[in-house]
Amino acid sequence: MDILGVLQKLGLESGFAAFFVTEGGWKNLVMILISFVLLYLGIAKKFEPLLLCGIAFGCLLSNLSYFVGMGANAMYHPELWAEFLDAASPYYHSYGHILSNAGLLDFFYIGVKAGIYPSLIFLGVGAMTDFGPLLANPKSLLLGAAAQLGVFIAFLGAVLLGFTGPQAASIGIIGGADGPTAIFLTTKLAPELLGPIAIAAYSYMALIPLIQPPIMKALTTEKMRTVKMVQSREVSRTEKILFPIVVATFVILLLPSTAPLIGCLMLGNLFRECGVTDRLSDTAQNALMNIVTIFLATSVGATMVAQNFLNLDTIKIILLGLVAFSISTVGGLVGGIIMYRTSGGKINPLIGSAGVSAVPMAARVSQDVGRRYNKNNYLLMHAMGPNVAGVIGSAVAAGFLLAVFGG
Repeated sequence: MDILGVLQKLGLESGFAAFFVTEGGWKNLVMILISFVLLYLGIAKKFEPLLLCGIAFGCLLSNLSYFVGMGANAMYHPELWAEFLDAASPYYHSYGHILSNAGLLDFFYIGVKAGIYPSLIFLGVGAMTDFGPLLANPKSLLLGAAAQLGVFIAFLGAVLLGFTGPQAASIGIIGGADGPTAIFLTTKLAPELLGPIAIAAYSYMALIPLIQPPIMKALTTEKMRTVKMVQSREVSRTEKILFPIVVATFVILLLPSTAPLIGCLMLGNLFRECGVTDRLSDTAQNALMNIVTIFLATSVGATMVAQNFLNLDTIKIILLGLVAFSISTVGGLVGGIIMYRTSGGKINPLIGSAGVSAVPMAARVSQDVGRRYNKNNYLLMHAMGPNVAGVIGSAVAAGFLLAVFGG
């Protein structure tokens, strides 16, 4: 028995050797190292850990399984989805072809492609969100709208950098600081960019405490930052019950393409506020939210295979995402400054930065920055108004872009 030959054969056929003997295998090794970095950020630094850990591990599994010897038995098959998206392929939009050849993560990804997971995440967000601060101060809607400025500026920037209209729309929505909305829109318009867009969206959401304070300090004076706002009026239960019904009806009639996101967001909020569906509200906030997060994160991470991720477009997307998010913060702050001026100095403009959709992190940053300059200042509930308005605003912006570019 040729023991050395057997050992040599095992060595050459191992996954470790495949990184170096398979064409492009080194790229997958790089992606595996990136997945380790993302795991570190999620676990050690606690950057959006509920999502980042799943995304990172999905990236790890897809790059391990497909390119280091599992072939047809891989957990994720990018070539199947390429055929699914290719109008010239006989398998164009054929879920049957996917199902007959799929790995585990391919099955998970169907929920992303069909827009199921982002909509269910919005159901949970609606059940967890109190829209009372927005109802108490309806002007907050204007700040949520102003904070969508980065979406459209980044869209124009992406077009100038050579991206197509649908791709530019998907990149721009990063500025809304809403991961599920970014995933929903990207799977409809530019699924080939899902990996980098999802990573950019969730990374910048996690980095809000680092990105926003310098912008807030640069655009506002110390006098503005010390403004103490009066307590908001108490919102009645009837108002809270009617709000999701009215918003769903109006927004969906205005932009039908927003129905999956706005509909689920408002349904979840109705479960929360109506007082007769506590069990459903609890399920949406906890068990369902957690299950969907697992499927969403791992399947999005699986799209980060080296052949799709390691390219110049990814770098462009990461940079454009930062621009989009920063300009959205600027837009919200400018809206806040205008309200400060028109109200005679009664509105603290810092709450404008919370107009991005990251609930409740952006509102907490407004609170933290405000208290640095006035220890008796409590801006959290005031900032929650623009913050939840940003959730609605990002969904409306996505619906508008989908109506324009969705075909």
